[in-house]
Amino acid sequence: MKNNEDLQRDVQNAIKWEPLLTAAEIGVTAKDGVITLTGTVDSYSKKMEAEEAARNVGGGKAVVEKIEVKIGSSWQKNDNDIATEVIKALGTNCDVPQDKVKVKVEKGRVWLSGQVQWDFQKEAARTAIRHLKGVKAVMNNVTFTSDEDEAVEKAAIEGALLRHWSIENEDIDVEVSGHTVTLTGTVNSVYQKTEAARLARNAPGVWNVENNLVIDYYLIGA
Repeated sequence: MKNNEDLQRDVQNAIKWEPLLTAAEIGVTAKDGVITLTGTVDSYSKKMEAEEAARNVGGGKAVVEKIEVKIGSSWQKNDNDIATEVIKALGTNCDVPQDKVKVKVEKGRVWLSGQVQWDFQKEAARTAIRHLKGVKAVMNNVTFTSDEDEAVEKAAIEGALLRHWSIENEDIDVEVSGHTVTLTGTVNSVYQKTEAARLARNAPGVWNVENNLVIDYYLIGA
C-alpha cells in the first residue's frame, strides 16, 4: 500500500496530466488511502475531471471532493441561456430518452428530474451537460419508471465484468434483487471499483447499483 506522500504525489501528477487542469487550481492531501481535493476552478467540467483523475490513481480508497466552482466573467451566462443549452444537449444525446428528463436552473446550478428506464440513462443525462459553459453544479434527481417487465440478467453482468481488461480476474460477486444489483468482493483499485459499477449500470433493467466492493492493494502482484 502506498504511503501518504506517494499517494499525494501520484494524484498531483495525474491532475497535471489532464489537459483542462493545472496543479495550482487543485489542492491534494492523502491520509490512509483517503484523497481530499480542494481548490477553486472555473467550470463544472474541471471539477469532474479532477475527481475522476484522483479516482483512477492506484492506492486510493476514497475521494473526498471539496472543489468550488467560480465562473469567470467570460463564462458567465444567465439561467435562461443555460437552461436552453442543457435542453439542447439532452436532446442530442442518444442515451437520454427524449422528453423524459426535466430541467431546472438556478444561479448556474442545474437540477435534473423525471423518469427513465435504466441507470445508465440517468448517468448519461448528467454527463451530457458537464462541459456546458456557466454550469456550476448538477443535481441529478432523475428516478426510474415502474415498469417491472425488464428482468435483470445476472449472467450478463458477470460476463461484462469478465470481459473487462482491468477486472477480469478479480473476486467480484453479483447479486440481483428486482432492479437492484449488489456487488461484493475485492478489487485492487478505485478505478476497478468504479468500472465494475459502471458496467453493472449498463445492464437492461438496472435501476440501482449497491457497490460494496472492498479495495485491497495487497492483491497487486499476488
